[in-house]
Amino acid sequence: MIALVTGASSGIGVALARRLAAEPDARLVLVARRRDRLEALAAELGGATVIAADLVADGIPALVARQVEERHGRLDLLVNNAGVRGWGSFAEGGWAEVHRVMAVNFEAPVRLTEALLPLLRRSAPSGIVNLGSVAGRVSRPRSGSYSASKYALAGWTEALQMEEAPNGVHVTLAQPGWVATEGFSQRKLLARPWTRWMVSDDDKVAGAILDAWRRRRPECYVPRPFGLVPVVRALLPGLYRRAVAGGAFTTAVRR
Repeated sequence: MIALVTGASSGIGVALARRLAAEPDARLVLVARRRDRLEALAAELGGATVIAADLVADGIPALVARQVEERHGRLDLLVNNAGVRGWGSFAEGGWAEVHRVMAVNFEAPVRLTEALLPLLRRSAPSGIVNLGSVAGRVSRPRSGSYSASKYALAGWTEALQMEEAPNGVHVTLAQPGWVATEGFSQRKLLARPWTRWMVSDDDKVAGAILDAWRRRRPECYVPRPFGLVPVVRALLPGLYRRAVAGGAFTTAVRR
């Protein structure tokens, strides 16, 4: 099995790589900007193809596709994991901040998938996993750019699922809630017994993602109760807005 993981230099990407490396006959392609971290992870895993690149840069998706084709000749799984968090209100960041986050969280996965889709089709049955967020189903103050990028990713992923199923390419959308990961300790939530359950770690998210991929599920939430959040938003939109705008949730939704 040839599996490519983006954002493989930290967090969920590292956890996914470690779990995938344990799969029978797995060979990994690790993509991120920090070469030193990728090479260290590749050494830990006993070897992997390392591609140090910024997925937002022009020409990079084609370069990645070319290297995968030349080195492996097939691709069984693409995991679009790389992402960034948005900061501040729209009045503070404006279009520049929205554009920055959209470029990484939405445009980069779309462009990379476009470049690799012919190889995925030739390798079918194959799969794509896109890392969304609960913030791609509901939003809150000061996370508009992040939610916009994940809403877009969710909408595009659902269409891609239906389009590629006849071609043998299964597409999964993973929707984590709060994750305690590098740079985001989630200390406030972890300090309270009644909110501790809301927080996942990188390995738990990776395990849920790979379980959904193996079971060919179209979507998964981590932890599972977060799947109720969009339902509450749809059934009780006024209550949801009052609770969120009033500060009931003070920690940003972060995958």
